[in-house]
Amino acid sequence: MEIPYGVKERPDTGLNNAKLGIWLFLASEVMLFGGLFSAYIFLRTGVDDWPMGSKYLDVKMATLNTLFLITSSVTMVMSWASLKLNDFKKFKLYAGSTLLLACGFLVIKYFEYSSKFSHSYYPSTDNFLGIYFTMTGLHVIHVIGGIAVIAFLLFPGAKMWETDPERFTSRIEVTGLYWHFVDLVWIFLFPVLYLL
Repeated sequence: MEIPYGVKERPDTGLNNAKLGIWLFLASEVMLFGGLFSAYIFLRTGVDDWPMGSKYLDVKMATLNTLFLITSSVTMVMSWASLKLNDFKKFKLYAGSTLLLACGFLVIKYFEYSSKFSHSYYPSTDNFLGIYFTMTGLHVIHVIGGIAVIAFLLFPGAKMWETDPERFTSRIEVTGLYWHFVDLVWIFLFPVLYLL
């Protein structure tokens, strides 16, 4: 038995179940990251001397990561638009580009994290580094989750395009909404942690 409103819009919400589900999930994510940003504000305002992020962190690498994620949002939209135009080859090109950019983000984070541990910083006793690793670490987990979903839809899940292209396009749209949220979180993390 097929679950109703997988693609068609529900009469009560005007959204299909997948889109309704992702919006509810993203609302919970806003609360999660909102709590962390609140913790950051309390930690920062609770001391007289809060360090500048650029003292500990590599602003150039973070700027490159910001460009990677903003570009990946564009390629994610283009992958969905390609499906709407019935161009599966372009979908693969754009979705693959999104994956590469996301992996590039993780590579840079790896080098960033490695440099912190090799310089004998002590995140367990430093509020700034503690909140930095907590917030960016949680963000990295979300990036890895996005990579897993995009990779699934690009490779084994792509068979759905042949059997139910409308449902597949809906799944890409929902994945895109998640990915844009991940990018938006980084756009807040970057200035808060690295620049202020």
